[in-house]
Amino acid sequence: MKRVNKLPLTSDCHHWTRLGEVPWDLQKYWQQRYTIFPHYNEGIYMTYDAWYGVTPEPVANQIARDMVSIISPSKTTVIDAFTGVGANAISLALATAEDGSPRWEKVIAIELDAATLACAQHNASLHGVFDDIVWVLGDSFEYLDTLLNSPRNLEGELRVDVATTALFASPPWGGPGYSTDEIFDLNTMEPYNLATLHEAYKGMDHALYLPRTSDLRQIAKLAPNGTKIEVIQYCVEGASKAMVAYIPAAKNKKTRAET
Repeated sequence: MKRVNKLPLTSDCHHWTRLGEVPWDLQKYWQQRYTIFPHYNEGIYMTYDAWYGVTPEPVANQIARDMVSIISPSKTTVIDAFTGVGANAISLALATAEDGSPRWEKVIAIELDAATLACAQHNASLHGVFDDIVWVLGDSFEYLDTLLNSPRNLEGELRVDVATTALFASPPWGGPGYSTDEIFDLNTMEPYNLATLHEAYKGMDHALYLPRTSDLRQIAKLAPNGTKIEVIQYCVEGASKAMVAYIPAAKNKKTRAET
């Protein structure tokens, strides 16, 4: 797995300017485009699937600010495990510490789909942070497994110290009931349920972007002994859009990658 340079936009990348261009099932999302990306008209590109899962930019910005205050300053690298079209990676790259300096020394953005990553890179260029992000085309679970178990197989920029790394993940929310259940069972989330995500991430401080009705009892069980999990609901125009659980690293696990 390697860092990739800027990928070309493809026919799967879109910047729709008229309602008539937009597939009927995406029209309600496109009509909220300025809530999702306030600077949409500057040339923001999206893929079809991204309209369903993108973090609205105001929410991504607030999450990035909250990570500054919640995550220890000793964590100097952050990984965005499901980059999508880039809203969270961009906000993390723009985040600043209290003294105004960049909060993160390194932002690693991982995305499995090439067209989606091309949109993220393009959007990051519009925000002036393309060169501040390490872009990876591939599976984030494969990357983390390699980082923890055989880091020498990674190129230098991707071989980071797990002890000084935090992770943000906004996984797909597929599965029955996430939008209709009063309390959403995170064990049914597809294709990655809560247990799968936590097993991959528990060796580092991590923030999980989850459905707003997620079962807090299931999240609470993930707290390492002697610690607490902070959970924040994020709203847009008075309506909750999602929650983020900020989960400390398990203290009894290997937390330093071999370099």
